[in-house]
Amino acid sequence: MTVETPTTGPGLQTGLVDAFGRVATDLRVSLTDRCNLRCTYCMPAEGLDWLPKPELLTDAEIVRLITVAVTRLGVTEVRFTGGEPLMRRGLPGIIEQVAALEPRPKQSVTTNGLGLTKLAGTLKAAGLDRVNVSLDTLDPARFHTLTRRDRHHDVVAGMAAAAEAGLTPVKVNAVLMRGVNDDEAPALLAWCLERGYELRFIEQMPLDAQHGWKREQMVTAEEILRDLSAAFRLTPEGDTARGSAPAERWLVDGGPGRVGVIGTVTRPFCGACDRTRLTADGQIRNCLFAREESDLRSALRAGASDDELADRWRAAMATKKAGAGIDDPTFLQPARPMSAIGG
Repeated sequence: MTVETPTTGPGLQTGLVDAFGRVATDLRVSLTDRCNLRCTYCMPAEGLDWLPKPELLTDAEIVRLITVAVTRLGVTEVRFTGGEPLMRRGLPGIIEQVAALEPRPKQSVTTNGLGLTKLAGTLKAAGLDRVNVSLDTLDPARFHTLTRRDRHHDVVAGMAAAAEAGLTPVKVNAVLMRGVNDDEAPALLAWCLERGYELRFIEQMPLDAQHGWKREQMVTAEEILRDLSAAFRLTPEGDTARGSAPAERWLVDGGPGRVGVIGTVTRPFCGACDRTRLTADGQIRNCLFAREESDLRSALRAGASDDELADRWRAAMATKKAGAGIDDPTFLQPARPMSAIGG
């Protein structure tokens, strides 16, 4: 659902401030809804009805909106997501132009890793700072079952290429599913520690295209920490208050290795959220689980000035709710799946 937001009005502030005083400085930009994997917890085997190309923002439009966010709205970090962002041919050029902005934002990519062996060096040279790579299992056969593709070796090689190119720290995102790979938490952590990667376990969220998510099937943060603590000594890293960071982090066996757990469902961090999202078709989402969006693409293509775009963005963020509401009995999953929203 797209909603119209006012372009001006009382109380609009310089940055992206919501009604609860939270300030969004972290921009997630979805570059495409397409993906070259078919993860069972994300989409059906046949894929989805992809967004038509005319509806997608062009490279120039993406750069312009990021420029507005950085130079007018106080965004300091840009994360490129998808779908699979490495499928966007213009990605190196987008990164290079964003890296030239003043002030220069930090730039990262969340990827399935399949294209990193080819692109890691190019992306680093363009100005990318680091990568997050998804890997849910160390077993190639399980990987094939989960993703419906025989590409486990490519993901592993992609991580190594990213590390070699200096896209560090390489962060690894893993989702555990009950009865599928929920026995792999200690092994995944040992594997990442051995290679100098930083592992993040993420609770499975209600963002699948099939709308088949069930709370009782989700492996919780508490269960993950229980299994890890049986194999490692975990010590909270510094102040246990995580601030706006989605992951709670622990030092492993005294450090320097660490592990994070993102308990979006059972240990939400909405109260300190600092994120704003731009979809591949130019919609602003003020929450990952929002059921409403605000249209920037139409205003952009109708000739809106940068100041007008900034005002629209501020207005969209001002309506952000206090929390995602997953624990509310009235919670409804967003109509768009994760692949169309961007992580």
